[in-house]
Amino acid sequence: MRAVEFQEYGGPEVLRLVRAGTPEPGPGQVTVDAVYVGVNFADLKARAEGYRVPSLPFRPGLEVSGRIRAVGEGVQGLRPGQEVAALVGGGAYAEVVVADAVTVFPLPAGLDLRTAATLPTVVPTAHALVHEVGRLRAGESVLVQGAAGGVGTVAGQLARAAGAGAVYGVVSSAAKAEHAREHGYDEVFTGDGFVEDVRRATGGRGVDVVLDPVGGDTLRRGLDALAVFGRLVSFGNASGSEPWQVGQPELYARGLSVGGFSILTLAQSAPDTLRSLAERSFRTVSDGSVSLPVTAEFALADAAEAHRLMGGRASTGKLLLRVAED
Repeated sequence: MRAVEFQEYGGPEVLRLVRAGTPEPGPGQVTVDAVYVGVNFADLKARAEGYRVPSLPFRPGLEVSGRIRAVGEGVQGLRPGQEVAALVGGGAYAEVVVADAVTVFPLPAGLDLRTAATLPTVVPTAHALVHEVGRLRAGESVLVQGAAGGVGTVAGQLARAAGAGAVYGVVSSAAKAEHAREHGYDEVFTGDGFVEDVRRATGGRGVDVVLDPVGGDTLRRGLDALAVFGRLVSFGNASGSEPWQVGQPELYARGLSVGGFSILTLAQSAPDTLRSLAERSFRTVSDGSVSLPVTAEFALADAAEAHRLMGGRASTGKLLLRVAED
């Protein structure tokens, strides 16, 4: 089978198309004949920095849609030929992908494989940020960093559907701002001055919830943008900054709370909870409450081009690799 891997860390050029043996599922696993593979920022961090890479060579890719090829010992409720989406810890940039059965999700009726490839990381993450961790209530306001990316695109729509009083986003360009406004955002800010923008937009009050995948100074400014009793949820460190700390001086005066979320960590620590979360979040796509546009699609052999586009911070929505014909 064909697969994409890297044998050293570096830019997109280190990605190589290789021939590899076709894997077989172990106990509690299935193999999936991939049709589409999602591209995520975590894939770029793995390639460039070794994020969640146990050893080299390494095959990136966290999400795949396709048809079950084979089922391992002890697997129940899944069968060869079944259309599924799957979340994996790595290895999805391949024609055949091994996945733990607990993170393999049969597709709801009416959901096509192309759309399904956009779901496993982005939609459950956005749902958890808005509902389970951020606990957004009707009438409250929310600020989302990276509002034009995959998670941001979904989070804006979920916040709007939850009855948010106002949905604000932060992006890096005017083109991205337009994309965000088309997907649930009332007002979108560009640049680093978002704290002042938030205070202006809210009459000095601040927002009730901030969702932050950036970390570093951006996260600390997010705390400043919160209203009394506000909640900040960290779900990434795209800035590559040193791990942050927050404590009594920052939190006590206004009764602030800080939470965190990682879908990959949840998959390891509480897979049954992840399955329930995924089922709830997938329904928002099936019933039309949420849409996640695929803004660019590449052949598996062109994975480096997908990384260049995402790494240039010009992309919006979701990027996919097309592995086989649907």
